[in-house]
Amino acid sequence: MYLKDLSSVSPQVTYTEEFINGDYIIYSKNILSVIEPSYSEIIPASLLRRMGKAVRMGIGAALPLIERNEKINGIVMGTANGGLENCINFLNQIIEYDEGVLTPTHFVQSTPNALAGQLALMSKNTGYNVTHVNGPLAFENAILDAMMFLEGASNKTSLLLGAVEEISNYNYNIDLIAGRYKLENIANNDLITSQTNGSICGEGATMFIVSNDANDALAKIINLKQINFPNQIDLEQLLNQFLIENDLIPDDIDLLILGNNGDVQFDSWYVLLRSCFPANMEYVYYKNFVGEFRTNSAFALFFATQLLNGRFHNHKGIQGNFRNTPKTILIYNQFEGIHHSFILVQSPEPE
Repeated sequence: MYLKDLSSVSPQVTYTEEFINGDYIIYSKNILSVIEPSYSEIIPASLLRRMGKAVRMGIGAALPLIERNEKINGIVMGTANGGLENCINFLNQIIEYDEGVLTPTHFVQSTPNALAGQLALMSKNTGYNVTHVNGPLAFENAILDAMMFLEGASNKTSLLLGAVEEISNYNYNIDLIAGRYKLENIANNDLITSQTNGSICGEGATMFIVSNDANDALAKIINLKQINFPNQIDLEQLLNQFLIENDLIPDDIDLLILGNNGDVQFDSWYVLLRSCFPANMEYVYYKNFVGEFRTNSAFALFFATQLLNGRFHNHKGIQGNFRNTPKTILIYNQFEGIHHSFILVQSPEPE
């Protein structure tokens, strides 16, 4: 599956070329909110004022891709929580109005597939339309769906593939109580070296045009693998099996993109993974840019695509061991030691 175009709305200025050209915003608090573009030229005002944040930033990232590419054949999204803030508002209205006549806006915007549906309506796309709601592996399942759809297509076919997650006050407080976020304030540029429990909260929308046509491709997704509730031996075996399935050995990987999030409880998984590769293996992190949220592996794919195209060599936000332009990248992310995924990405024409 080939990546033809991409866009991201994130806590960095990824909507324009500023982030790619070296801009790096450092936050002093534990909540990294997205920097939203001006929507006035993208979304009609009558629609914009009724949109929840997840739908709004998803459309802001996706609609420009749809407009500048050939007609796409479908839309595949991944999200863990969708428009959760609107969902909570809707449930509160049920109580406030004593189960009487409710305004429909919060309900319509609260469903996880609201973004995919709104994009289909705005772009008049009547093709394949699916939203995967699989928690921390929602985006990985969306990738798998898109790969299967394109593999089964007999003609040149393209899809909009993406993921979106918003910070909901309700869900943030639940995750904070559950120990998923740090109690002390920490800057995102110090996140990776943090040695305390929890991470910092982020959000974002990342979108791709994917196709079975290699012309003008930016990158190629070779394969992916996911596993739940593994022990360390399981993960090592899965990695070895994954490499063998793709005719690779550890030395064939040029760069690891790792999802370290500064949580001392779970970052040992990344130490384990790096131990499966040569000691001089190059690696970089990405959550210091966008924080932790359940579908941020989509941002890792955005990051990997830029790296494959020679970007970020002198970026001041890069943390890790990175010198050369890679041709083959392995993305590894895990959530609370339970949900793990590998995404293998290559240059369209690797050497």
